[in-house]
Amino acid sequence: MTSILTNLFDGVAYGMLLFVLACGLAVTLGLMNFVNLAHGAFAMAGGYVCMVLVNRMGWPFFAALPLAFVSAAAIGIVLERTLYRHLYARSHLDQVLFTIGLTFMSVAAVDYIQGSSRVFINLPAALQGQFDVFGVGIGRYRLMIIVICGLLTIGLQMVLAKTRFGSRLRAAVDDPRAASGLGINVPQVFAFTFAFGCGLAGLGGALSAEILGLDPYFPLKFMIYFLIVVTVGGSSSITGPFLASLLLGIGDVAGKYYVPKMGPFVIYTMMIVILIWRPNGLFGRTAAR
Repeated sequence: MTSILTNLFDGVAYGMLLFVLACGLAVTLGLMNFVNLAHGAFAMAGGYVCMVLVNRMGWPFFAALPLAFVSAAAIGIVLERTLYRHLYARSHLDQVLFTIGLTFMSVAAVDYIQGSSRVFINLPAALQGQFDVFGVGIGRYRLMIIVICGLLTIGLQMVLAKTRFGSRLRAAVDDPRAASGLGINVPQVFAFTFAFGCGLAGLGGALSAEILGLDPYFPLKFMIYFLIVVTVGGSSSITGPFLASLLLGIGDVAGKYYVPKMGPFVIYTMMIVILIWRPNGLFGRTAAR
């Protein structure tokens, strides 16, 4: 029983981490209807910014996390204003080809600048190791991830559902012309939303560096995980990807622990079963274009 609970805790932590990494894609794909396969590149950027600040410049880990968010968001806003905005009205195929090209360019650039070795972030002593609660091993760093991701999920859901910006964003996505006629600055709303999604990716990259490792091929290795989370959860809300992340995280950890030889296939099997049951995802609906 203790091993089951330990695996459950690790699965929840991994699922929360997947959500932070993928929720930016859920925002751009679900709320903006833009297929951004370069999402992992922004996560990698945030991870490397955090690594440089902590490992090489001696910054405290918690002070470097906001900088990871801000740096990825800043890169996102520059690219959105110069490149992405011209593709909003284009087909999904054009968006896929453009963003996958950016991904390969980012991989080559980071490999040239940082090298191909995998790196990890030096954590403070307070986040290292674990403690036992009734025989269940609780990793300090994983517990921190659960707390941060839980608060982030609640805040993000409240912003999208309860604030004026959330209503403006939904209006801009559903009918840009009508939204413009009502005085909503649609390009500005899209730019802010895209930058925020990129910032979330950067924060997720910084948080995941210690668990997943960080190397130039990070965007390619974990791109499929981001897409699975958004596809299984449905791209029309934040709740769907959040629950999908938890489900897939627990399933992936349990599969690799109990059936190591078949572990890598568990997450794909779960995806196939869920999509056969609900083709649009757990909370999905047919997106408007």
